[in-house]
Amino acid sequence: MPTSAPAPVDAPTPTGRPSASGPDRWFRISERGSTLPREIRGGLATFFAMAYIIVLNPIILGAGTDKYGHHLDGGQLVTATVVTAAFTTLLMGVIGNMPIALAAGLGVNTVVALQLAPKMSWPDAMGMVVLAGLAIMVLVATGLRERVMSAVPLGLRKGIAIGIGLFIMLIGLVDSGFVTRVPDAAHTTVPLQLGADGHLHGWPVLVFVLGTLLTLALIIRRVPGAILISIVTMTVLALVLNSVADVPAGSWGLTVPKWPGNPVSTPDFGLVGNVSLFGGFHEVGVLTGILFVFTVLLSCFFDAMGTILGVSDEAGLLDAKGDLPGMNKVLMIDGIATAAGGAASSSANTCFVESTAGVGEGARTGLASVVTGLLFVLALFLTPLATMVPAQAATPALIAVGFLILSGSVREIDWSDHTIAVPAFLTMVLMPFTYSITNGIGIGFIAFCVLRAAAGRWREVPLALYAVGAVFAFYYLMPALGLV
Repeated sequence: MPTSAPAPVDAPTPTGRPSASGPDRWFRISERGSTLPREIRGGLATFFAMAYIIVLNPIILGAGTDKYGHHLDGGQLVTATVVTAAFTTLLMGVIGNMPIALAAGLGVNTVVALQLAPKMSWPDAMGMVVLAGLAIMVLVATGLRERVMSAVPLGLRKGIAIGIGLFIMLIGLVDSGFVTRVPDAAHTTVPLQLGADGHLHGWPVLVFVLGTLLTLALIIRRVPGAILISIVTMTVLALVLNSVADVPAGSWGLTVPKWPGNPVSTPDFGLVGNVSLFGGFHEVGVLTGILFVFTVLLSCFFDAMGTILGVSDEAGLLDAKGDLPGMNKVLMIDGIATAAGGAASSSANTCFVESTAGVGEGARTGLASVVTGLLFVLALFLTPLATMVPAQAATPALIAVGFLILSGSVREIDWSDHTIAVPAFLTMVLMPFTYSITNGIGIGFIAFCVLRAAAGRWREVPLALYAVGAVFAFYYLMPALGLV
């Protein structure tokens, strides 16, 4: 990081004359106190810090089944994940001129795979993601997105982020086989157990344990690209173990580590455009469909806002009031990314906090995002390499990301104010405990409205939250009312 803050976004160049080169003029590199080499290094650092999404997103979406028992093809998911990351990151670089990369959001993809798809077909589920993106764009265009953001108190926003982090962590533990579901035949109230039978054994679990320790150790050492380094290292180990050890069939799960005959292939765009915008409403009903869209919208909404402000602050791009000049343009690109992810069946794309890796290397402009986006384009032709990575090598990233989300948010909740601490607590624990982000958000909103009213502070609750809480309450009462 530079010792002095970069120039404000809208400041003139030191000489008052136009920059000498085209890229410098377009991206305003000199204005922001950066250089071309810094931007290139920053773009490389961001790509290597977030390239794990090429592996993780297909694993998360590929593990889900829709209402009709259909799985999404792994190779097609890799293509969809990479092409939307490339498109949206290039858009942020060229139009938004920010050193922020975008890709399929962790957390949102679990909503799509585990909550939406089981109730409808995959095209229906992705259609709801597109609708959420369109709704975000409308909110940005009308100026409502920033106003709605301010309606939710900080503590509840942080509770949502922590809940998603814990949920992601549980997904990693389950998908790796480190934790498994206790079968109903056991007649016990304990839902989960260590390993397959209460004990850890087998080479795949060892790969996960070593990968988790390596990932966390590299993060503590602040090694750039820590998550990607761990994934590559553990994939190599898995390849060796699978070839020389006696690994039982099915132990690795959906993806068996095996070197492909040809690591280069033509991208398979079979999932791109395979979307039904309103089919999901016919499957689950209008109210439930609206709540599903709202859940996706909310997850993208707060995650992107926090990431944009956090990365911009670290890059020194905020003005004296703590605002980002041109914020609406950046938010609009984020809305486009959400819709584009749904349209390509890669789930909602959003801003990645790993962009701070590029900022740490000196990136201050959208040129860094262009570099990152072009690297994603290159990755389009390396699908076989991505699809040989087993879950046990990739899921340690979920543990690390879950920890980073929690550690960055838990201190910002006012635990002395129980009217916000209790709703935040319910939000964060009910997401993993009910295996549902929707439940965590809904119960948290309801609890906040009720507790503030009970404390005589009902005037402090924005009307928008009362309305959202009422919708969630009605949703939970629908079975009792005989409406579902």
